[in-house]
Amino acid sequence: MYICNIINKKDMNIINLKFKVLLPTFITIMLCCSIISCKQNYNEATKKENAEVILKDYGPEPLVLDIEDYTEANNNFRTALWTGTNLQLTLMSIPVGGEIGLELHSDIDQFIRIEEGKGKVLMGDSKESLTFNAIAEDDYAIIIPAGKWHNLINIGDKPLKLYSIYSPVEHPHNTIHKTFEESEAAHH
Repeated sequence: MYICNIINKKDMNIINLKFKVLLPTFITIMLCCSIISCKQNYNEATKKENAEVILKDYGPEPLVLDIEDYTEANNNFRTALWTGTNLQLTLMSIPVGGEIGLELHSDIDQFIRIEEGKGKVLMGDSKESLTFNAIAEDDYAIIIPAGKWHNLINIGDKPLKLYSIYSPVEHPHNTIHKTFEESEAAHH
């Protein structure tokens, strides 16, 4: 037996009346929710478009930012973005054919994430024995244990954009090296 067969005419009139009254209210509520949702999405998109990327060292203050935007905006070889007591975040832009440079951090663990580009990763126990080789590109992470010789060479066709986290801190607060050569001069 169908449900309409059990509802009498009087009940049906009440249901129709409630439906006629409630439907416009329901539609109004749904439209308001849609408008609010669109406005929130628009505001978030507008905020992101209007968010100015200012490359400076924000440490040791608390910080929340879109790391991808900052990494891709950086055109310096190295920019310290946040320096604390035990941790440092730097941004790097390595030109086509360029490299970080063969180096060793005896007491620093390092994390690198590539936002854009393609690189060849080399690591090993000595300068002469870089037995670990890998290719890394967009969205890849590279973990460099303390005491490992390492290098990252840009083998792509555009600048290699990455961020690096050192623990403990490797570079002085506010470090900016516009070029690889400037970085080398600061280390020697």
